[in-house]
Amino acid sequence: MVDAPAPLQPLDEDWQRALCIVAHPDDMEFGAAAAVARWTGQGKTVVYCMVTSGEAGIDGMHPDECRAVREAEEVRSAQVVGVDVVEFLGLPDGILEYGVPLRRELAAVVRKHRPDVVITGNFRDTWGGRSLNQADHIAVGRGVVDAVRDAGNRWVFPEQLTDGVEPWGGVREVWAFGSPEATHAVDTTDTFDAGVASLEEHSAYIEGLGWENWDPREFLEGFARPTGSRLGTTFAAAFEVFPMGWGD
Repeated sequence: MVDAPAPLQPLDEDWQRALCIVAHPDDMEFGAAAAVARWTGQGKTVVYCMVTSGEAGIDGMHPDECRAVREAEEVRSAQVVGVDVVEFLGLPDGILEYGVPLRRELAAVVRKHRPDVVITGNFRDTWGGRSLNQADHIAVGRGVVDAVRDAGNRWVFPEQLTDGVEPWGGVREVWAFGSPEATHAVDTTDTFDAGVASLEEHSAYIEGLGWENWDPREFLEGFARPTGSRLGTTFAAAFEVFPMGWGD
């Protein structure tokens, strides 16, 4: 007999500012846009940061053209869930590398926006089965966790501390959506439709993938419904939680 999945714990929603850092336009929409709609609906501030512009994501479109298309799709999809600020760091799509240069870029973003919570995507090796995660996701997620700690240390990347920029050690937790090691979740029942609409804004990207008869609502429901059953709701989004405090 296969054991039932463990129940998920509700996320702590006692915060005001979140910064979402992911590798590509569409990453948020494939995993967490409905959760973001919930939080902006509560009056929280959520900012998006795309490390790349996803310019290598459409085989039949040259990266120079693809960059503009995908940035525009991401801005529209963010607006659907109440996010007005979307930043693009412009690092090269498909060949991101974990290391000090990436940490430096991400620490600067954390210091700029001074969030309470930072959200990124799954950076485990797989999605919980045999399907390997993509290299950019792994590099960015690992970089985010380290950059959050870097941002609070004035002796790490001190060249950033000019023109009023100060260290920021106020990030309580990093949340990774889509992780197979998720232990927490948030109810997205009331905002599920907004999450679907947000993903639908990526029409050029979805068309470029060539997935015949692929339906965004069906896809998202395939994750949200079983996650919801583990939380005791109809739909939910799951997150792995990394506390940033000492001894947590």
